[in-house]
Amino acid sequence: MTTADFEELLKVLDVARVDDDTFTGGHPSRNPVRTFGGQMMAQAFVAASHTVPPKLPPTTITTHFIAGGDPERDLEFKVVRLRDERRFANRRVDVMQGDTLLATALVSHLAGGRSLEHGVKAPAVPDPLSLPTIDDLLKGYEETVPLFVEALKPIEWRYTNDPAWVMRDKGGKLDHNRVWLKTMGAMPDDQVLHAAALVYSSDTTLLDSIITTHGLSWGHDRIFAVSMNHTVWFHRPIKFDDWVLYSTTSPVAADSRGLASGHFFDRAGQVLATVTQEGIVKHFPG
Repeated sequence: MTTADFEELLKVLDVARVDDDTFTGGHPSRNPVRTFGGQMMAQAFVAASHTVPPKLPPTTITTHFIAGGDPERDLEFKVVRLRDERRFANRRVDVMQGDTLLATALVSHLAGGRSLEHGVKAPAVPDPLSLPTIDDLLKGYEETVPLFVEALKPIEWRYTNDPAWVMRDKGGKLDHNRVWLKTMGAMPDDQVLHAAALVYSSDTTLLDSIITTHGLSWGHDRIFAVSMNHTVWFHRPIKFDDWVLYSTTSPVAADSRGLASGHFFDRAGQVLATVTQEGIVKHFPG
């Protein structure tokens, strides 16, 4: 199933060109009620990347979510070329379904060259191959988190800490979340697709640290959560069919909004990307 899921992800990321600045994209066979935000962002990123020179690397994608998408209908990606120079380019991508604007993404590309380098230290965590699979962690929780059990799984997950639903069962709290990720199959030799797979995955597990800070979990507790805006900064080339560590925390939650942030690290401990997301997060105590 997971290999087929991975093939579906590659198909979803292969947006179709309608004209120079318009693309369409479909959905996989299994979807949540609304179009998965990570999918929408990744497809918008690919559409923008198809309009810039191939050797111009991405630096940032910032997405504002406006309306939920219908998984039964294709998405349209309208690219606006904001600026083009020899070493950088800026794009806006409007994600549409009919006349409804679902999201707007700003994507920048820049060939900066070498200069100063430093980065935060990667946390010390176990090797991914020593950790249980996501299917192992979901055993016994099929009725607690059925949407996770039934979700598309093109990405392999190896939690370094208890996931929210296990932590909640133990009565614990956790102010961070760390999970190893990689695609379920070998990726094409295309940096756009490797970066797009990271964008897709960056919308998973990110809000977990908001609720686990309070000892809560999806499935166990009545929680409503929806992404409002999401930014990924790319720092180095990405190889997403090898293990990368996604380490996230939540610096603040207030006024029914939570902020989560984190970094992707390669196995050598280098920072590959930085992510922030703001979401509406509401808890309804029983």
